[in-house]
Amino acid sequence: MSDDFDLLETNSQEKAEKVDVNWGKAIDQMKSKLAQEDDPESRQKILNATLDNVVDMAEKDRSTLLDAIKDLTDYQDEVGIMFEGFSALNGAEQKIIDDAVKRLERAKVELEDAKNKPDTWWNNLWGRKSKIKKAEEELVSAQKQRDGADNRAKAMFQERIETADVQTLLNELSFKSQAAIKRLKDRELEIKEVEESLKTAIVEASNNHTKALQKKDEVEAKLEEQYALLKQARQALEEVADKQSPEYSEALEKVTQFEQKVEELEGLKNAYTTLAASKDSFVHKHNLTIKVLTSLRSNLQTHRAKLKSDTDERLKYYDGYVVALKARTDQEFAAILEHLGVKTDEHIGETLAAMHTASAKARQEMMDNIPVHEKVMQGVYGSYAEALKDIRAKDEEIQKNFADRYGIDMKEIFDEYYKADPNAPEDGGEPEGEGKPEANDDDLLS
Repeated sequence: MSDDFDLLETNSQEKAEKVDVNWGKAIDQMKSKLAQEDDPESRQKILNATLDNVVDMAEKDRSTLLDAIKDLTDYQDEVGIMFEGFSALNGAEQKIIDDAVKRLERAKVELEDAKNKPDTWWNNLWGRKSKIKKAEEELVSAQKQRDGADNRAKAMFQERIETADVQTLLNELSFKSQAAIKRLKDRELEIKEVEESLKTAIVEASNNHTKALQKKDEVEAKLEEQYALLKQARQALEEVADKQSPEYSEALEKVTQFEQKVEELEGLKNAYTTLAASKDSFVHKHNLTIKVLTSLRSNLQTHRAKLKSDTDERLKYYDGYVVALKARTDQEFAAILEHLGVKTDEHIGETLAAMHTASAKARQEMMDNIPVHEKVMQGVYGSYAEALKDIRAKDEEIQKNFADRYGIDMKEIFDEYYKADPNAPEDGGEPEGEGKPEANDDDLLS
């Protein structure tokens, strides 16, 4: 039964895309920034924590995450990691890259189609060459767009995360962790491929080392034989008495031939010796390289396994942190509602109490105002009576004046006037004021 919990598993069938890495100061800079996060007051912050303090701490978490994401994004550029493969792009950001890729692919196809048309006078008449030129220009423009797509998407990404919340930043960090896991695994595969090639190289170098030694032995055997022949030829040369004779020339020629042969064999011996030493050296070099690569691959496996396992756990940890932040917000919201409720209760209680107090005071004021109203009415009635008194006094004066001047007692007339209904008809006749006056020649007003 296979073990599913093999965090160190590396599938050698997968092929990794090689990335050229240009190491800079990014790692040291990131380590330096992380080292600055050590806060000696953290314990006191925990002991004196309030909900408001937690808000400040959470905002610092967001700021720290934001700086980390920016540093990682810049680090991607320094080490040559493709941006779109190592950052969580949203739809708009991804569309910039996708559109550029599609346009570039389409431009390549159109240029190939234009070039594939036969170079005939008929096709040239219908604009074959101009279409090729236009397609070439489009390809250049599309390539320029593709080259700048990553930077445009990156700018949008950086602008977006400037105002991102903690959850978005944690998701981005998790995405980068997942991408790093794949990158580490790809690097392991690349190292493993190099290890296999080095193993083959060791075998080949060992074989060549053995062959070189064998060839060297063969050359040394031939060299011993040629040394013996050369010695004999030199002895024969010395035995020729006449240095000007043909025998001396022949003997000298043989010595020269044997010396050339010895020199040639000496060169071969040195070559095979050097080759054998070189191959032996590379056997050790390859072996050392394999050991180093194996150690590095082992370390990568360790990092990848830990990162993979920790990332899975960290996602749950992050979920808890985000939920805790939301719970803190909800708790604060509930506290605000409770505070508002208490204040509202207080205000309503104050209003109701004020209503009751005002109502009681109004009742008291109403009761207190009754004598005032009566006093006012007494004044009204008094004024009314006083006015009537004045009127009656005036009437008496008028009556007396009439009586004195005309001999008419107006008292009865005025008394009847005050008693009578001015609108009542007399003797059942027509109402007063409606009767027609009789014609009278003595009417002074006619």
